[in-house]
Amino acid sequence: MNRMPTLFVSHGAPTFAMEPGLAGPQLQALGRSLPRPRAVLVVSPHWMSRGVRVGLSEQPATIHDFGGFPQPLYEIQYPAAGHAELAQQTLQLLHDAGWPVVGDEARGLDHGAWVPLLYLYPDADVPVFQVSLPAGLDEAGAFRFGQALAPLREQGVLIVGSGSLTHNLYEVRAGQSEGEAYATEFAAWVRQVVGAGDSTRLQATMAQAPHARRAHPTTEHLLPLMVAAGAAGVGVTGSLIDGGITYGVLAMDAFLFAPAASA
Repeated sequence: MNRMPTLFVSHGAPTFAMEPGLAGPQLQALGRSLPRPRAVLVVSPHWMSRGVRVGLSEQPATIHDFGGFPQPLYEIQYPAAGHAELAQQTLQLLHDAGWPVVGDEARGLDHGAWVPLLYLYPDADVPVFQVSLPAGLDEAGAFRFGQALAPLREQGVLIVGSGSLTHNLYEVRAGQSEGEAYATEFAAWVRQVVGAGDSTRLQATMAQAPHARRAHPTTEHLLPLMVAAGAAGVGVTGSLIDGGITYGVLAMDAFLFAPAASA
């Protein structure tokens, strides 16, 4: 089986599920063009834990882990099956790599998983399981975490880091659309670094990127980018999927990390 690429997607606000914008159609096209995976592994900032937890459910529920949005959003279901065999392999792989890890048979799919998957695999016909994002990681730690997951690509697993290229919800709620300039500048810096395959600079994003603390007052939505890049490997370049900017300040870019042999 060919080695699978890895992917970073911006899921932005939960309303992305109903407002595809620029990113949605491109993710649909990407899902059709990618090699079909045996399963999708998603790391999302909406499941963080001490140590690592691996979702083992055979039929993970759709979790609506948000409040104050239109009722139709709470009615969306994403009925993908889990993949207990590959999830168990993941658990063992992380254990062998020294990460404290346990299985979780009850956990469903949070919106960081099912919202982008609505576009990538709208028929919910590819098995999906989540792995929690360990609390307390910095960018370098998240990159190492991705490296620990990398062998799963040889098993036909598509590793998806789901976050948001910028994520200042304070400004979204305040309607501060004039913040778009800083979001654009931050996104442009990340695009250049990812496109160059500069793993060192990428792991120093919060220290080096312009407006980093405004783009990410907290880092949990940035770290899945590091996971996806780490799982791809040091120096692997990412191809841009231009998602534009929603709500004035949420950059919705995605990046596909695909070595030439599996692109």
